[in-house]
Amino acid sequence: MQGIRASLSQPETPVRMLAALAACLLAACSPSATVETGAASGDAKRKVVFVAGEDSHGPKAHEHAAGTRLLAEELRERYGDIDTVSVIGAWPEDETVFEDADALVLYCDGGKGHLINDHLERFNAMVEAGVGIAAIHYCVEVPKGSPSADAMLDAIGGYFETWWSVNPHWTARFSALPAHPIVQGVTSFSTLDEWYFNMRFREGVIPILSAVPPESTMERRNGPHSGNDAVRKQVADGVPQVVAWAYERPGGGRGFGYTGGHFHANWADDNARNTVLNAINWVAGAGDVP
Repeated sequence: MQGIRASLSQPETPVRMLAALAACLLAACSPSATVETGAASGDAKRKVVFVAGEDSHGPKAHEHAAGTRLLAEELRERYGDIDTVSVIGAWPEDETVFEDADALVLYCDGGKGHLINDHLERFNAMVEAGVGIAAIHYCVEVPKGSPSADAMLDAIGGYFETWWSVNPHWTARFSALPAHPIVQGVTSFSTLDEWYFNMRFREGVIPILSAVPPESTMERRNGPHSGNDAVRKQVADGVPQVVAWAYERPGGGRGFGYTGGHFHANWADDNARNTVLNAINWVAGAGDVP
């Protein structure tokens, strides 16, 4: 209290006043996370932690909180041995929520604002410990050539690389599905989404969902997210593009990338939702590749 009175009695220099104002604005604008726990419907043997970023893009798109709650609830009901922890709105201040996790599911904005950028020590430690990692939609993008890019490649085997990968909205038709636990019970389907493609992959990635993009995906000019000469040739040649993939890490642990998930309404599509739920279950340690 004496310190506060003393500071009030002393004239503030412009520099000190600006610094104080900046600190106040930073504190007011910094997002804080809420933590929601959910108990398994049966005997809990595994733990899945979701980290959902703030919602963005307005209603009906990038609804990270609502999508996370939907997936966490159905995951618990469908696989009765999983407890869930959902961290909503930001990276958790208390990182003990990650202790004993079998899988981490990321659903957040990416690029320079990706939640792992400032928390790579913890993220890399989980990857090295064999924790399964699933990344949904925009959070498969991290800054090109950055430590985050190396971390994402290690974790899930691929990422969206600016000036190489693209993010058009298009209806992908998935007619051929692999023999893999992630698509168990999934049938051929088509969905309009912001399906990213021409991802930067590491050797060993297993394609899960692939489709041939229409020529309309190349209507935009070249840009960091919109197009480049290499991807234009692939589309012109009718090359199938991988938009969801699995990865068995050489050092142990599993990864999954899913570029859909832009529109919240698409979680009502049984095949799209079941693919992601199966994948979370798989990266958390269930099922082997036939």
